[in-house]
Amino acid sequence: MSRNDRRSDRPQGRRHDSDRNERGGDRPQRRRADPRRLALGVLEEVDANDAYANLLLPARLADSGLEPRDRGFVTELVYGTLRWRALYDELISRAARRDASELDRRVRDILRLGAHQALHMRVPGHAAVNETVSLAKRTREAKAAGLINAVMRRLTERSLDEWVSVLQAELPADRYLSVRWSHPEWIVRALRKSLAADGRDGDLEALLAADNAAPAVNLVALPSVADRADIPGTTASPLSPFGAVLEHGDPIELCRRGVRVQDVGSQLAALALAAAPDGGERPGVSADDEGERWLDLCAGPGGKTALLAALAARHEPQAALRANEPVPHRADLVRRALEESGFGAVTVDQHDGATELERVSGQWHRLLIDAPCTGLGALRRRPESRWRKQPTDLRDLTALQQRLLDAAVASARPGALIAYVTCSPHLAETRRQIDALLARQPGALDVLDTAGMLVDADAGLGPGAAPGLGASDRPLVGSGAPGLQLWPHVHASDGMFVSVLRRR
Repeated sequence: MSRNDRRSDRPQGRRHDSDRNERGGDRPQRRRADPRRLALGVLEEVDANDAYANLLLPARLADSGLEPRDRGFVTELVYGTLRWRALYDELISRAARRDASELDRRVRDILRLGAHQALHMRVPGHAAVNETVSLAKRTREAKAAGLINAVMRRLTERSLDEWVSVLQAELPADRYLSVRWSHPEWIVRALRKSLAADGRDGDLEALLAADNAAPAVNLVALPSVADRADIPGTTASPLSPFGAVLEHGDPIELCRRGVRVQDVGSQLAALALAAAPDGGERPGVSADDEGERWLDLCAGPGGKTALLAALAARHEPQAALRANEPVPHRADLVRRALEESGFGAVTVDQHDGATELERVSGQWHRLLIDAPCTGLGALRRRPESRWRKQPTDLRDLTALQQRLLDAAVASARPGALIAYVTCSPHLAETRRQIDALLARQPGALDVLDTAGMLVDADAGLGPGAAPGLGASDRPLVGSGAPGLQLWPHVHASDGMFVSVLRRR
């Protein structure tokens, strides 16, 4: 904020002590950014240059000079506009009487921002119109001010509920759900099938709505390094024995040695592998062995690796963890996560995952495969990602997942445990992958009761502790469910799939 801005509400002609530094000179003032213009700039970078909002926005805010309240306003503007893009484009098309895709890119982004303020941020209609027109004029789009004014006035003639009623009456069912909840139609259809396979046929709109809600901040206190009871401003996670949910405060200030931001689904994935029973004997460990060897195959960015390292350290006897991440900058993130958590001695390799596994056989006792996937379980966390994904992505991803699974089985010792994890509920990446693996490797693997293991590990998954994960809802092997599927709308976690297998 400039000096003149700071003085705008002060009596003129007086110099306040706060405007002077210790040497008597004027205190330098940071220029305060225009919140709406900042939000527009981020949207343009995301749209035109494939930037990631969760990486770009914090950097822009850090240099903005904005107060916390204005930072929150910008964050909601950016994330909300990205999440609800399909809905806003449909309404803009109707109000403009031409398809939104025909509008100039900046004009379209300005209108999306205006729509979000009017429909989801409780900004009065007249204020949303005026601010949107003003933003156009401040960003060299004065020539479009008339169009923007007309579109915004038509758009604000109805409330969100009234617009939804119009859409429901006029659009086919899947198209309506796609527009109403702002998801591509192919994702709507895929999520419907995944929910049905999990016995949640009536949950589709609840899941789509959850994808458009900002997720709570979850933290993990690494066992034997930190205690979740000592994390201020949090409550204990109902799912993870090491997890905490932030109620108030800045998560960055809470992160210290042994405390990290980590979704509860990722915590459970690591815990499932560590808690898997070995049938009375350590898997594949002979009397001459010093202990188990664990591998985190696709380790970046390192959150699960740090938790696995803590769990391995308290394993009896202590297990040796190794991590692998083929992407160099992500491998650096893994090393940093381990060093900050006190586990810098863990080796981090940078090899192609499947090639590394195929190079050795019978070496590992426990393997975590957090496989590359579509990420459909984390749409609430990465608001622009739903618009970048295509159904054709599945072909290459599922082929890679299959290769990783086959290589993991070959590199695992008899009795070893393999945790297959995706941040996606898509059936092609979850149940069908496990079913296909069992068909390719007949008699080689047992599928363990993942939810049951977590209950036994005191992960808070017992009856009444977490909706939908009680004893009556465990995905038992005999029920035909080869793993545990978490859901944002049920468990307040990312849509993680976890299946633990034991090699015979």
